[in-house]
Amino acid sequence: MSALRDRARRHVPGAQLPGPLGEADVRHLLRRLTWGASPALLAEVAAVGPQAWLDAQLDPATVEDRACDALVARFGLLRRSIAETKAPDTGTWDTMWELGQATLARYAWSRRQVFEVVCDFWSNHLHVTNPSSDVWDTRHDYDATVIRAHALGSFTAMLLASARHPAMLRYLDNASSRRGAPNENYARELLELHTAGPAAGYGEEGVRAVARVMTGATVVERTSAYVYDAARHDTSAASVLGWSTPAHAAGEGEAVQASLLRHLAGHRSTAESIARALCQRFVADEPPPALVAGLADVYQASGTQVVPVLRALFASPEFWASKGAKTRRPLEGFVAALRLLRHTPGPDGLGGMDTVYWQTRDLGHNPLAWAPPNGYPDVAAAWVSAGATLARWNATTTMVNGWWPRTLVRPPITDLLPRPLPATYGELVDALARRVLGRGATARESAALLAFCEKQAGSPVGAGDPSVGPRLSYVVQTLLNSPGHMER
Repeated sequence: MSALRDRARRHVPGAQLPGPLGEADVRHLLRRLTWGASPALLAEVAAVGPQAWLDAQLDPATVEDRACDALVARFGLLRRSIAETKAPDTGTWDTMWELGQATLARYAWSRRQVFEVVCDFWSNHLHVTNPSSDVWDTRHDYDATVIRAHALGSFTAMLLASARHPAMLRYLDNASSRRGAPNENYARELLELHTAGPAAGYGEEGVRAVARVMTGATVVERTSAYVYDAARHDTSAASVLGWSTPAHAAGEGEAVQASLLRHLAGHRSTAESIARALCQRFVADEPPPALVAGLADVYQASGTQVVPVLRALFASPEFWASKGAKTRRPLEGFVAALRLLRHTPGPDGLGGMDTVYWQTRDLGHNPLAWAPPNGYPDVAAAWVSAGATLARWNATTTMVNGWWPRTLVRPPITDLLPRPLPATYGELVDALARRVLGRGATARESAALLAFCEKQAGSPVGAGDPSVGPRLSYVVQTLLNSPGHMER
């Protein structure tokens, strides 16, 4: 980790991937940095090389993504401003439903895969539940102007944008906070979840101080626009985590709030909290302490910029030593299967994108929908249950067999077969595992698949065999339902 700290001190943001990377390394990179390794993605990385691919992904504006942009453009309500959404004042959830569906579409079909993974990370870190009744007219704008606008930029800028967005102000009740009756909900989550974390030691006094400082940041009821209302601001002195303000004029309150938010964004405890969360997302459920410390150095040295931290993380020995140490969450396994099978939306209407979204609700993991403010958990233990496993199996079975939705465009399942067909079933099982799981079959997987096909490893493969014809979909779904598919 000394190398990480040296880079941080020199303010060098361009940590490079180790090289050369073998096939297993590339698969590891893509399992962690994308929503699933589609055949097209594997071909792209092979053509340009992992480093060039990553460099482009970290500058997503350089990645051509017209096909996905056209899919998202089908969700017409997302193009409306807050004012346009608010104008009918109906309270309809249609825009929020479209946001969830468009988010899933981006995860599944965007070529800007690293950007979409990082957007998912920040959507959970600065979480505002979608759908939720108090953000029906603002949540889509929060996604566009807070999360997607700043996901690969400065955390300080993202935190400031979040703190002043009507969706966050309503979701965590700061819109109702006022002098003499401060609401502590936003202040508590700002400290506990968004920045320093409870181990920083701010205590209840710190929460109350932040709540007082943040009074006056509110929302205009008629237009759902952010406004700073000086008449609602508590002008008393306050201090927390090494930051303080004296008693001040009400007109200075917005500047005082910005000063506090910038201080919290750059605080060492925040650096460590964000580094730990990134390590939990990309390395292991129990993040390596030395890696967390090194990434926190990079975060502070770069002025809270996100990309230098990601580059240092992906270059770290801990990242490359963590193969098999993470488990995909239900949505990740679902989307990865969708990408592997190359299912795409049909040409008419939403082409099945809306129906695919409803399928993820059955998994308990549809995009942006976690109810509490802490975002979806990213540790394997949080997702272990018989019900979740059964729901995943059912979803995979439906997907592979094309039962629903029928509006998706599905290439033939036989496209997964190697050509020419292998001579024996042992070779066939291993080849299918490489196509579906990205690696050869383990002894246990091979034995299970051979038993399912009712063959021995040395049995010859015939072109008319059911396992390479009408029963192939069941062989593939067995692989997709295996623990191997859920390795991140």
